[in-house]
Amino acid sequence: QAASTPDAIAVVFEDRQLNYGELNAQANRLAHYLRRNGVKPDTRVAICLERGPDMVVSLLAVLKAGGAYVPLDPDYPADRLSYMLADSTPVAVLTHGQVPHHIRNGLAEARPDSTIVDLDTVDWTSEPATNLDPADARVAPTDLAYVIYTSGSTGQPKGVMIEHRGVVNLLCSMKSTLNISSEDRMLALTTIAFDIAGLEFYLPLMCGARMVLASRIASHDPAALGATVEQYGITLMQATPATWRMLLDAGWNGDRSLTVLCGGEALPTELSKRLIQRVGKLWNVYGPTETTIWSTLADAGMSDTRSVSQPIGRPIANTRVYLLDAYHEPMPIGVAGAIYIAGDGVARGYLNQPELTAEKFIVDPFSIDPTARMYRTGDLGRYLADGAIEFLGRDDFQVKIRGFRIEPGEIEARFARYRGIKEVVVLAREDNPDNKQLVAYYTEEKPGTVDVEGMRLHLAAALPDYMVPAAYVQLETLPLTPNGKLDRKALPVPEGDAYVSRAYEAPVGEIETALAAIWAEVLGVE
Repeated sequence: QAASTPDAIAVVFEDRQLNYGELNAQANRLAHYLRRNGVKPDTRVAICLERGPDMVVSLLAVLKAGGAYVPLDPDYPADRLSYMLADSTPVAVLTHGQVPHHIRNGLAEARPDSTIVDLDTVDWTSEPATNLDPADARVAPTDLAYVIYTSGSTGQPKGVMIEHRGVVNLLCSMKSTLNISSEDRMLALTTIAFDIAGLEFYLPLMCGARMVLASRIASHDPAALGATVEQYGITLMQATPATWRMLLDAGWNGDRSLTVLCGGEALPTELSKRLIQRVGKLWNVYGPTETTIWSTLADAGMSDTRSVSQPIGRPIANTRVYLLDAYHEPMPIGVAGAIYIAGDGVARGYLNQPELTAEKFIVDPFSIDPTARMYRTGDLGRYLADGAIEFLGRDDFQVKIRGFRIEPGEIEARFARYRGIKEVVVLAREDNPDNKQLVAYYTEEKPGTVDVEGMRLHLAAALPDYMVPAAYVQLETLPLTPNGKLDRKALPVPEGDAYVSRAYEAPVGEIETALAAIWAEVLGVE
């Protein structure tokens, strides 16, 4: 694009912009500088920059130099950033201005020979603006493109190693499916530290389109976000269901010229219906970080489902999705199985965690390539009659109560059919030892419209007793993490009035009163 359309606008951020010629020249200069300072294939370079054109230049420069970037959000807690630096041991950190002490100290401990590159003071702009010699900066498909950190069950984030072939495969597949052209404008809304940002950075640039970097304010303020979409004539945008709901609830009218990608969590059917009425096209996308951003997609406008969430569709190019039982045998249509993903998007593994890598990335028994691997996602799904895949939640959300195995997703699906329910999540709590109970957290479409006893009877009519929640907690909104996903740890402990009695009769006489008091104490309810 820099050679064919150098004057076309590539990146826009507030009142600043770069055309393709300028973007390429700046990225080349920084790449030459990095190359001279030890960056080569599979070496890591941390990027800790505020949003702006320099952030885009830095990402491209690291890739042009053959290195792999490690994105760091400057707003992350100091301890988290220090851990990422210590774990990734980058040869350099690209930053701006005064370097925070925790970054400098963390880098000194992790890799004393690494350098901090302050883009404001280091003389990299005098480097050649020409493309690097391919023979000098040759990158193989299996070389690292980036290492991105995601939450880990141990309490520390884990670095996922993504190779070039996975990124290229995703971009080519999405370009073909979405029919992106140079006339498109894609909004880059996501923090650099969230893997889906990669699609927002590279897809428009690959297609000669325009990338519009949203400000941090726009990512949290629905009014500012809606104004940004309108001001820049955005035609392509991806976000989590929480962000789309935030926009709609703030009164956003939508745009029929806008193509929407929704991912990161299950797309509720009621939300998809609201979006379809306001945008040109809605795609539901699914994929864990370990398989390079998105692995499947579905045209939500073509889905016909009564489930609580939309199907996640079919695999993108060069990707295989298996639904397997505990013995890695394929599951038939309509039966839930564990989701495994294979193909070009599968990551190399977790940085510095060989045991976890071996556990999660296993040999693909269905491939003729003995080196092929598949990733165990920890998600559950099932095939629908038309061949599309329906997401059923996490297998580690599966619970047992009184010996019964329960999938909360099944209860949530029944909830979604009750009039007035907007969102719902069901989980098992054990706030008192040996007293595990199902608790439902829900929000209403309109305040005061949901009859809790009627809702319980609605569930009891279709579910066995052990699957009917004991408590129902109404919330104004479900708590979310910074990435827009449900924060289960922030869900409150149910109070006494959250527990619904099937049919209450006051105790009569001393014996009934005494028994009622004993049961109240044992069960922990009024």
